[in-house]
Amino acid sequence: MASRGVYFWKEAIHDEIDSIMHDNTWVLADLPPGCKALGCKWILKRKMKVDGTIDKYKARLVIQGFRQKEGIDFFDTYAPVARISTIRLLLALAAIQNLVIHQMDVKTAFLNGDLDEEIYMKQPEGFVMPGNEHKVSS
Repeated sequence: MASRGVYFWKEAIHDEIDSIMHDNTWVLADLPPGCKALGCKWILKRKMKVDGTIDKYKARLVIQGFRQKEGIDFFDTYAPVARISTIRLLLALAAIQNLVIHQMDVKTAFLNGDLDEEIYMKQPEGFVMPGNEHKVSS
């Protein structure tokens, strides 16, 4: 946050937090006995235009899942994304059927995945809810 673009980074972080809160991604809860809360960190990235200029500043809040143990804290690892072969098949079918294709980007699509496990995360630094400092995100 010491860079010249600090205003843009803060705006990107606030946009991400607003999106998380708007989508009710987590609820604040007391940490159950025997459970541990994982930390989180911000991933900051500049999205560039084709000409090399900055298009936008993007912030993503990620949980520090590397602290989990496979078989204890989680059992499966996967990303709910389409395979390239599936996309090619759909494009081919659209071309054969002379269909119109539209593309869209879902800003927080990764937040729509369902988890079978309960995950507890510490509240992000700078965004701890007043009066709920001891609670974790669930």
